[in-house]
Amino acid sequence: MDAIQGAAQALHTAMRNFFQSHWKVIVALFLLILVAIMTLTPENARAAPGLAERMRQHVQAVASEEHNTRRPAQLERAAVYIENTLEKAGYTPSRQEYTAAGQQVRNIEVAVANVVKGKRPERIFIVGAHYDSAEGAPGANDNGSGTAAVLELARLLKTMRPANGTEVRFVFFVNEEPPFFLGEEMGSMQHAAELKRQGLAVEGALVLETMGYYSDKPGSQQLPPGLDGQYPDTGNFIAFVGTMESSALVRQALAAFQGASDFPAQGLAAPAHTMGVTLSDHASYNRHGYPALMITDTAFMRYPYYHTAQDTPDKLDYESMARVVEGLAKTITALAGAAQG
Repeated sequence: MDAIQGAAQALHTAMRNFFQSHWKVIVALFLLILVAIMTLTPENARAAPGLAERMRQHVQAVASEEHNTRRPAQLERAAVYIENTLEKAGYTPSRQEYTAAGQQVRNIEVAVANVVKGKRPERIFIVGAHYDSAEGAPGANDNGSGTAAVLELARLLKTMRPANGTEVRFVFFVNEEPPFFLGEEMGSMQHAAELKRQGLAVEGALVLETMGYYSDKPGSQQLPPGLDGQYPDTGNFIAFVGTMESSALVRQALAAFQGASDFPAQGLAAPAHTMGVTLSDHASYNRHGYPALMITDTAFMRYPYYHTAQDTPDKLDYESMARVVEGLAKTITALAGAAQG
């Protein structure tokens, strides 16, 4: 027994001496373990938000207040946010600057391409959205939702390698809303005209317009005159819309989306005089002879806060928006002929 007690006493003395001589190292190791545990907590995990939350953050940053040439400081703040976000994603944004209503305004653009250096792209796809809001409206759905979607598509597709000779341009248009709509000072009109002037081949323009509101309530979806009964009356789908001249692009894009996503989707190719068919930036590309379509929740045919002061970020369905963007990323990959991951 005395031997055991002696051994225990010797062990205790040795441990005390070890701690006294190494206490700094022990404390340092404890602090490192504590920092590691804190880094792995849910609070820190949220530093890398999911797609739906990222889109919420974009909409809140761009479209929490009216932003247009009537509110130039707010419009500039939205433009700078877009540029900064693209830079964080690894792009170097370019600007197409021009004067409208006596003010300097700009379109913003980045691209992913598989084109031999020094050569022109053989075909171009435009993925775009306008970032200005209507007078008196913050523009969360029209068109903070489209702006957020294009920002996330640019991020998701940064490493995409399109087919040889193909370029995909992500473009943010200024001045879609009145008084500029379909005029020469409309941002997308400036963009399409410059592509035409350079003789570039645009195979398709996909314009993301007012795409954040969904409802499972029967009767929540209105339809253009003459289309009652041909489409659902429940506003839970995303729509691919174009004129008859762009019907092939509508069919191709809709088929690619439906093959990649289980989110409800509908397609419409109709004469230009059909209500709502030409009411966005895709009309600018049509005017210059390019196939183009609008991807939308159908705006005023579903969304009760369209062009009002109540078009605020809290009205949007970010989980549905994220599902649509995931499907569109695969759609664009397919259209551009990129390798499927």
